[in-house]
Amino acid sequence: MLYFLPKPVRGALALLLYALNTLFWFLPLMLLAVLKLLPVKRWQAWLTYLLDAIAVAWISMNNVTTRLFTRIHWQVEGMDALSRKDWYLLLANHQSWADILVLQNLFNRRIPFLKFFLKKELLYVPFMGLAWWALDFPFMKRYSKAELAKKPELQGKDIETTRKACAKFRFKPVTVMNFVEGTRFTQMKHDKQQSPYQHLLKPKAGGVAFVLGAMGHQLHKILDVTIHYPERIPTFWDYISGAVHAINVKVRVLPITDQLLGDYQDPAFRASFQQWVNELWQYKDQQLQQMAAEQES
Repeated sequence: MLYFLPKPVRGALALLLYALNTLFWFLPLMLLAVLKLLPVKRWQAWLTYLLDAIAVAWISMNNVTTRLFTRIHWQVEGMDALSRKDWYLLLANHQSWADILVLQNLFNRRIPFLKFFLKKELLYVPFMGLAWWALDFPFMKRYSKAELAKKPELQGKDIETTRKACAKFRFKPVTVMNFVEGTRFTQMKHDKQQSPYQHLLKPKAGGVAFVLGAMGHQLHKILDVTIHYPERIPTFWDYISGAVHAINVKVRVLPITDQLLGDYQDPAFRASFQQWVNELWQYKDQQLQQMAAEQES
């Protein structure tokens, strides 16, 4: 609607509306989060529904802002048969900060509200850190090999943290999102890793296995999401200012079988699970190659 405006103006106005929308919902979010501290399970469960409803409204308004200032041709496959009553584990490739906005745009009101694992340091991001805490986003602290060597007692702490975080998701449908590569794709990272995939970094299977192990059969399905930007990988600014003109997304709904549930510390299960993730990533790489070829033809 306002696409006729110059790109810097579109970006600045979009950023302003995103900020105002966040501030608008921040106060009721914090109020309900404080009330939720009362240790009564039914009360907490009811407030969780209200908090997620606020989050859905927040994302909905952000999506309106996106439509105001952008003109994106979406080519999306596999969105049929999704439900807000199911528990999902969403696995996606990661290329840009815009990926999160793309996923929120596509899946808002189609599946339960997206929640993803965050580094513990992000808790201190102004406004957003508290909002993520209020919405029960799980904050993780990963320990390096050097830290574990100095303090062996930390071994397994990340798994314990994952289990505690996922315990909050047992009483209400949720979509747990995981960027399996662990970081955004760049050619420099790709070359440094010597990744066997053309369009992807090496997948990190541990986080996926921990979530499946923690939530067990409560998760109903896996959403395998492949995001492709036909023009080039955009920045966050490119996305909000209307510089992105096309986005292709393919979604596969996969079953969660017993072979995916087990103890990741067990060497046999770990090898089997890593093989499954590698095969998933090989298929995703082929999808990205096919999408790129279709764009060129």
